[in-house]
This record gives sequence, structure tokens and C-alpha cells, in this order.
Amino acid sequence: MSLWETTVIVFILNIPFGYWRANTSRFSLQWFLSIHLAVPIVIFLRFYSGLGWQLITFPLLIGAFFSGQFLGGKLHIWWSKSWLSHASSCLVWDLVTKVREYFSHCTG
Repeated sequence: MSLWETTVIVFILNIPFGYWRANTSRFSLQWFLSIHLAVPIVIFLRFYSGLGWQLITFPLLIGAFFSGQFLGGKLHIWWSKSWLSHASSCLVWDLVTKVREYFSHCTG
């Protein structure tokens, strides 16, 4: 796996964690976990992709990590203000709920 593919995966992986983080109290256990649970996955991706610990990988992967967290937080804020009346901490659950709601209105 190339550096760019790994960077994109790290970015996408952190969006749900940032979404979760935006719905927690700052410096709480959930806040801490929403930031740090992705770290072992990123380390695994580093080894799996064969990138190792080359210096060039640090700014790209750290930037992808924080950009994904940032975008996930912004998505939670935007969705809770715009089209989700009550956004939970789980991006996947909120998407499934919204899709179900959409299809129930279309079919019935």
C-alpha cells in the first residue's frame, strides 16, 4: 500500500471518531477514547503498508489524522443543526437512521 493510500485511509478512518468526539465533554473518558482509539489502527496500517517510520510519513499521516477528526466534528455540528433533530455520537447510526427515515417516507 502506498503512502497516499494509507493517508486517505487514515483520514477516512478518523471521520467517525471526530464525529464521536464532537458529542462528548472535553477531557472526559469518551473524549480521550474518541481521539486515541484510532492510534493503534494507524500504527497497524503503518506496518501493514510497509511504510515503517520514515520521516516523510509523519506530517502526512498526522495531518490526515487531525483533518479526519476535524471534519468528523464539523459534520456532527452541521448535521445536528441542520437535518438531524437529535444527532447521536455514532456517525454510522445517524446515517442508517436518516436513510431509514427517507425510505419510510418514500414507500409509505
